[in-house]
Amino acid sequence: MGETGKIDRAFFEEYVASRLGAPRGDIAKGPKHGVDFGVVETDGPVLAVATDPMSILPAIGLERAGRFATQIVLADVAVSGLAPSHLAVSFALPPGLADDAFAEFWSGVDAECRDLGVGIVTGHTARYEGCQLPWVGHGTAIAVGDPDAICYPDGANPGDRVLVTKGPAVESTGLLTTLFPEQIDLPDGTLATAQRRLDETGSVRDARAVAAAGDVTAMHDATEGGLLGAFHEMADSAGVQFTVDPAEIPLRPGVADACEALGMDPWRATTAGTLVVTVDADHVEKVRTALEKRGTPVGVAGRVESGSGVVFDGERTSPPDGDASWPVYERLLDESESR
Repeated sequence: MGETGKIDRAFFEEYVASRLGAPRGDIAKGPKHGVDFGVVETDGPVLAVATDPMSILPAIGLERAGRFATQIVLADVAVSGLAPSHLAVSFALPPGLADDAFAEFWSGVDAECRDLGVGIVTGHTARYEGCQLPWVGHGTAIAVGDPDAICYPDGANPGDRVLVTKGPAVESTGLLTTLFPEQIDLPDGTLATAQRRLDETGSVRDARAVAAAGDVTAMHDATEGGLLGAFHEMADSAGVQFTVDPAEIPLRPGVADACEALGMDPWRATTAGTLVVTVDADHVEKVRTALEKRGTPVGVAGRVESGSGVVFDGERTSPPDGDASWPVYERLLDESESR
């Protein structure tokens, strides 16, 4: 396990996988590395459940930060193919965060939930010594729906096509250029273009469109480890090989310039809002059309084959060792604090 970022498969298998509490027959999908959510069965609908950290980033605007944090949490359950319906939150706030600042942040959480039809069902909010921004708690998202409608991130089958929306480093480009604009050597127009990528980090609406469109076998939000990490997680969890052509993957304006200026590998940098979807070959056009109608760029980037691992641009690759955006963030933060 690295010093920062998500645990790797080896850590999960050694320390987590054999210690999952009491066995219960109603858990249809429990914790698995590379799978975003779990599933609990009932006598009727199933519950898809996912938990993720929540952040408060005042530098991007508090209301906007509330929407951003909510989008990240809801995405992990939206990739189940079921629409998020409920949210539980827990905040451990730093004592110095003012009431009105939290209220502005919370207005963003509320607004995003209202827009998506998500009800906030419970929570815990407190101030504690030792807590600090940006990581201030977590959210648990729930989706209630038909068990036959669920698609799992580990469901890819040989013969499927691999679709990718938006492309690499959308989140990290938008976030880093917004948080540290004075430290990034880009022309003003290019910088503004890169900053606009932060408004593309939501994937819930795209996931809904994908699920409604066709025979989707797997869906994953490309967060830590970036697109290359998402390909590996999906291929490894399904026991298949992904063969991917990066030339067929969308590249949003400003991303290449920002990644070059930051010295950041776009393919290994977190890109919340970008979906990787595997689809039966006969349904590719329906899924692509559904996304394009939403204005979401999408490319048919490759195919699922028998075997294992990820062949990217003709080369066999290894899973990313951490996320490429973390060391860049830490460097920029250190530089900003020393100014």
